[in-house]
Amino acid sequence: MEIILKKDVANLGHADDIVNVKTGYAVNYLIPQGYAIMATPSAKKVHAENLRQRAHKIAKFVGDAEALAAKLAETTVQVAVKVSESGKIYGSVTTAQLAEALAAVGFEIDKKDITAAETAKELGVYEATVKCYKDIKGTFKYEIVAE
Repeated sequence: MEIILKKDVANLGHADDIVNVKTGYAVNYLIPQGYAIMATPSAKKVHAENLRQRAHKIAKFVGDAEALAAKLAETTVQVAVKVSESGKIYGSVTTAQLAEALAAVGFEIDKKDITAAETAKELGVYEATVKCYKDIKGTFKYEIVAE
Protein backbone atom coordinates (compact mmCIF):
# COMPACT_ATOMS: atom_id res chain seq x y z
CA MET A 1 0.00 0.00 0.00
CA GLU A 2 1.30 3.43 -0.91
CA ILE A 3 1.13 6.15 1.75
CA ILE A 4 2.30 9.74 2.25
CA LEU A 5 4.10 10.29 5.54
CA LYS A 6 2.97 13.28 7.59
CA LYS A 7 5.71 12.88 10.21
CA ASP A 8 9.18 11.33 10.35
CA VAL A 9 8.98 7.59 11.07
CA ALA A 10 12.17 5.79 12.11
CA ASN A 11 13.40 3.20 9.61
CA LEU A 12 10.65 4.16 7.16
CA GLY A 13 11.11 7.71 5.92
CA HIS A 14 10.83 11.42 6.52
CA ALA A 15 7.76 13.65 6.46
CA ASP A 16 6.34 14.16 2.95
CA ASP A 17 7.91 10.96 1.58
CA ILE A 18 5.75 8.58 -0.44
CA VAL A 19 6.53 5.01 0.63
CA ASN A 20 5.16 1.51 0.18
CA VAL A 21 4.28 -0.43 3.31
CA LYS A 22 2.25 -3.47 4.15
CA THR A 23 -1.48 -2.78 4.28
CA GLY A 24 -1.87 -3.86 7.90
CA TYR A 25 0.93 -1.57 9.09
CA ALA A 26 -0.65 1.38 7.31
CA VAL A 27 -4.29 0.74 8.23
CA ASN A 28 -3.75 -0.39 11.81
CA TYR A 29 -0.90 1.87 12.93
CA LEU A 30 0.37 4.66 10.67
CA ILE A 31 -2.94 6.16 9.56
CA PRO A 32 -4.77 5.99 12.95
CA GLN A 33 -1.76 7.45 14.77
CA GLY A 34 -1.63 10.37 12.32
CA TYR A 35 1.76 9.44 10.87
CA ALA A 36 0.49 9.00 7.32
CA ILE A 37 -2.38 9.33 4.87
CA MET A 38 -3.32 7.07 1.97
CA ALA A 39 -1.67 8.05 -1.31
CA THR A 40 -4.73 8.39 -3.51
CA PRO A 41 -4.33 10.15 -6.86
CA SER A 42 -5.92 13.33 -5.50
CA ALA A 43 -3.77 13.24 -2.34
CA LYS A 44 -0.67 12.85 -4.54
CA LYS A 45 -1.65 15.95 -6.56
CA VAL A 46 -2.16 18.00 -3.40
CA HIS A 47 1.12 16.65 -2.01
CA ALA A 48 3.02 17.58 -5.20
CA GLU A 49 1.59 21.11 -5.14
CA ASN A 50 2.51 21.54 -1.47
CA LEU A 51 6.07 20.38 -2.15
CA ARG A 52 6.36 22.75 -5.10
CA GLN A 53 5.25 25.69 -2.95
CA ARG A 54 7.56 24.66 -0.11
CA ALA A 55 10.64 24.12 -2.29
CA HIS A 56 12.29 27.45 -1.44
CA LYS A 57 11.75 26.90 2.28
CA ILE A 58 13.27 23.42 2.06
CA ALA A 59 16.25 24.85 0.15
CA LYS A 60 16.82 27.28 3.04
CA PHE A 61 16.67 24.41 5.57
CA VAL A 62 19.20 22.44 3.53
CA GLY A 63 21.52 25.45 3.30
CA ASP A 64 21.28 26.07 7.04
CA ALA A 65 21.92 22.39 7.78
CA GLU A 66 24.99 22.31 5.55
CA ALA A 67 26.33 25.46 7.24
CA LEU A 68 25.74 23.89 10.66
CA ALA A 69 27.51 20.70 9.56
CA ALA A 70 30.50 22.76 8.37
CA LYS A 71 30.69 24.66 11.68
CA LEU A 72 30.43 21.42 13.65
CA ALA A 73 33.31 19.89 11.68
CA GLU A 74 35.58 22.65 12.99
CA THR A 75 34.40 22.26 16.58
CA THR A 76 36.01 20.34 19.42
CA VAL A 77 34.28 20.33 22.81
CA GLN A 78 35.53 19.12 26.16
CA VAL A 79 33.53 16.93 28.50
CA ALA A 80 34.76 16.74 32.09
CA VAL A 81 34.09 13.44 33.87
CA LYS A 82 35.20 11.65 37.00
CA VAL A 83 38.11 9.32 36.37
CA SER A 84 39.66 6.42 38.26
CA GLU A 85 43.36 6.31 39.08
CA SER A 86 44.01 4.10 36.06
CA GLY A 87 42.47 6.62 33.65
CA LYS A 88 39.16 4.86 33.05
CA ILE A 89 36.03 6.95 33.42
CA TYR A 90 33.14 6.04 35.68
CA GLY A 91 30.21 5.16 33.42
CA SER A 92 30.34 6.59 29.93
CA VAL A 93 29.78 9.89 28.17
CA THR A 94 26.12 10.27 27.18
CA THR A 95 24.51 12.22 24.38
CA ALA A 96 22.99 14.51 27.02
CA GLN A 97 26.48 15.46 28.19
CA LEU A 98 27.53 16.07 24.60
CA ALA A 99 24.45 18.26 24.01
CA GLU A 100 25.32 20.31 27.12
CA ALA A 101 28.93 20.70 25.95
CA LEU A 102 27.72 21.86 22.51
CA ALA A 103 25.26 24.28 24.14
CA ALA A 104 28.15 25.80 26.12
CA VAL A 105 29.93 26.49 22.81
CA GLY A 106 26.79 27.97 21.21
CA PHE A 107 25.09 25.09 19.38
CA GLU A 108 21.49 24.28 20.35
CA ILE A 109 21.23 20.60 19.39
CA ASP A 110 18.81 18.06 20.82
CA LYS A 111 20.40 15.02 22.44
CA LYS A 112 18.25 12.75 20.26
CA ASP A 113 20.04 14.05 17.17
CA ILE A 114 23.51 13.13 18.49
CA THR A 115 25.05 9.71 17.90
CA ALA A 116 28.39 8.77 19.41
CA ALA A 117 30.44 6.63 17.04
CA GLU A 118 31.90 4.51 19.82
CA THR A 119 31.41 4.10 23.54
CA ALA A 120 33.94 6.26 25.31
CA LYS A 121 35.36 4.52 28.38
CA GLU A 122 38.75 6.25 28.65
CA LEU A 123 40.20 9.73 28.40
CA GLY A 124 40.89 10.87 24.86
CA VAL A 125 39.42 12.39 21.72
CA TYR A 126 36.36 10.82 20.09
CA GLU A 127 34.00 11.68 17.27
CA ALA A 128 30.20 12.03 17.27
CA THR A 129 27.62 12.57 14.54
CA VAL A 130 24.77 15.10 14.57
CA LYS A 131 21.67 14.80 12.41
CA CYS A 132 21.25 18.33 11.06
CA TYR A 133 18.36 17.88 8.61
CA LYS A 134 16.97 14.72 7.02
CA ASP A 135 20.02 13.10 5.37
CA ILE A 136 22.50 15.88 6.19
CA LYS A 137 24.81 14.92 9.03
CA GLY A 138 27.70 16.71 10.64
CA THR A 139 30.49 15.37 12.81
CA PHE A 140 32.36 16.95 15.66
CA LYS A 141 35.14 15.89 18.00
CA TYR A 142 34.83 15.74 21.73
CA GLU A 143 37.62 15.35 24.22
CA ILE A 144 37.09 13.60 27.51
CA VAL A 145 39.09 15.23 30.29
CA ALA A 146 39.33 14.53 34.02
CA GLU A 147 37.46 16.78 36.44
